[in-house]
Amino acid sequence: MGDQPGMLLILLATGFGLAWPGTGSAAETVPLSALDLSKMSAGSCEPQVDRNCLKKPMAIGGKEFARGVGTHANSVMHVRLAGKAERFTARVGVDDAAGNKGSVRFRVYADGEKRFDSGVMKGGQAAKRVEVDLADAKHLVLVVTSAGDDIRHDYADWAEAEFVAAGAKPEAVDRPKEERVILTPKPGPAPRINGPAVYGCRPGRPFIYRIPCTGDRPIEFAATDLPASLNLDAKKGILTGRAPKERGKYAVTLRAKNGAGRDERQFTIVVGDTLALTPPMGWNDWYTWYNRITAEDMREAADAMIASGMADVGYQYVNIDDCWMVKPGSKDANLAAEPRGPDEPIRPNKRFPDMKALADYVHAKGLKIGLYTSPGPRTCAGYEGTWQHERVDAEQFADWGFDFLKYDWCSYGRVARKHNLGEGLERLQRPYRKMYKIFKSLDRDIVYNLCQYGMGNVWEWGAEVGGNCWRTTGDLGLGTARRLPACFRVGLSNSQHWKHAGPGHWNDPDYILIGYVGNARRHDAPPKMAPLTPNEQYAYMSMWCLMAAPLFYSGDITRLDAFTRNVLCNPEVIAVDQDPLGRQARPVVQTDEALVLAKPMADGSLAVGLFNLAEVERRMAVSWEQVDLDGPCRVRDLWRQKDLDDADGRFAAKVKRHGVMLVRLWPKK
Repeated sequence: MGDQPGMLLILLATGFGLAWPGTGSAAETVPLSALDLSKMSAGSCEPQVDRNCLKKPMAIGGKEFARGVGTHANSVMHVRLAGKAERFTARVGVDDAAGNKGSVRFRVYADGEKRFDSGVMKGGQAAKRVEVDLADAKHLVLVVTSAGDDIRHDYADWAEAEFVAAGAKPEAVDRPKEERVILTPKPGPAPRINGPAVYGCRPGRPFIYRIPCTGDRPIEFAATDLPASLNLDAKKGILTGRAPKERGKYAVTLRAKNGAGRDERQFTIVVGDTLALTPPMGWNDWYTWYNRITAEDMREAADAMIASGMADVGYQYVNIDDCWMVKPGSKDANLAAEPRGPDEPIRPNKRFPDMKALADYVHAKGLKIGLYTSPGPRTCAGYEGTWQHERVDAEQFADWGFDFLKYDWCSYGRVARKHNLGEGLERLQRPYRKMYKIFKSLDRDIVYNLCQYGMGNVWEWGAEVGGNCWRTTGDLGLGTARRLPACFRVGLSNSQHWKHAGPGHWNDPDYILIGYVGNARRHDAPPKMAPLTPNEQYAYMSMWCLMAAPLFYSGDITRLDAFTRNVLCNPEVIAVDQDPLGRQARPVVQTDEALVLAKPMADGSLAVGLFNLAEVERRMAVSWEQVDLDGPCRVRDLWRQKDLDDADGRFAAKVKRHGVMLVRLWPKK
């Protein structure tokens, strides 16, 4: 009994803020709910004090809790501790409001080290006890994830959550900012030929190709074994003419030289039925201009693609999205208020006075130009579609000189039901198959993008109906409400379809939205920076390249800063996307904290991306067993363009929050 006074002192010091003997400082209990909860993300709701996310009494596994914070997956909160906190305690679980549904996972990190992991918790389970020692810790991160599935019913409670701290109180803070570190070395003065090693075209069709090449200009170009039907502008590096009439492979050697050096590269022209033997690359106007796009904007985009250096690393398409045509009921036609005359092709609106002149302008730079329409009577923005005018419209597109078509489902579903145009897959495939049949008869190579958001598992049949690429999900957009940005969520979905990609037929997870983007609602608002951290942008580009995705930038191409150019224009990273083997990376690891993608390359190497989906920097690794390698490998860091130490058996590296380590492994045997 003689120890009771000492025990009482400890309890008083812990629970009532009394000073510890000899310390001169008080230990104080600080509820999590007393912090600034505006700093906590909470999925589809706002964090609640002493209530669940639905603002009702908090209960987990049948037990009610009077105190705590109710949130919703995915949720993150950063807390500054200043080394003065002693511990963090809580009871966690899925709130009973989920009705035995929902699944979440709670994690607590202190100074980057994981101190608590609840594992997957489901609705109806009893709360789990959290007790984390925070001695000397300076930064705490509280995380709730959806446990790898969707976020429905993921009501998550930090019940009885509190800190014990002496001195400075814990403080909720914004996520630490990241520096915009440029990793890609600047191109040297000597020529370097970039871009694909193979190029598909149909017999006898018009041909245009600008040789992607970095280095100081002027550069003099040459080509050995060029087919007689093609010509090379030696000053501009542009190949034009018509594809050979005979089917087959034509092996050409491209050369470039300037005062600083020279380079050469093998380039195989494959004349046959398949276009886009490597994923198409370019720019699309939508997320910059929306319904305000003009012909002058498109000319400026073509100019910027050359001036920025994007064309020098392989970007070649300048694509118009929706809203270039007449909108029914408007007065914006060039010659008439109607979208088209009887049995006549679609009319452009007054912002596009001469479509052929626009295409000629883009072609004169060695670039290609793309267009948009819908198989329905209206586009997604309500402009004139191609319904029942497919032949005349396609012939018009070819006559204007367009090289790419995005065919967007939009209003087609309504008319297909009204006219009983098949059921199930037959209905989904019908408009795309019909347009492809027309394309094959035209005197023009038109790369064909099926935009129907993954309906009917389009990746399983998109190639069958003539698609060169097909959207696998809905629009990526610029949303930031969830723990992971949209590019991660869309990429994780698209990565599952790796078996269905190959030369000429690509899974399309939508555009690259970094740098400055436009405002969809306020026409007069200036462009703003996309809401992605620097590391998220590197991960975004790396994921798209490993997935052999079409690379279409949709930010403001006229306002590229040095950081955005460095993300978009790394030739070694782009080479992963443009590899002629045409394999999409497969996921070898996928959890709610990590993704590892591995992509076989034509030269026998393997491109590997380690993606950190967690909220803190962490060490990640991939073993040779996971990626079917054997023996020592040469390792190259593709973003920094430098060789690392050889690895044998496994490769490991520290990876920043939401960042990536992208390497290429060459077996030394």
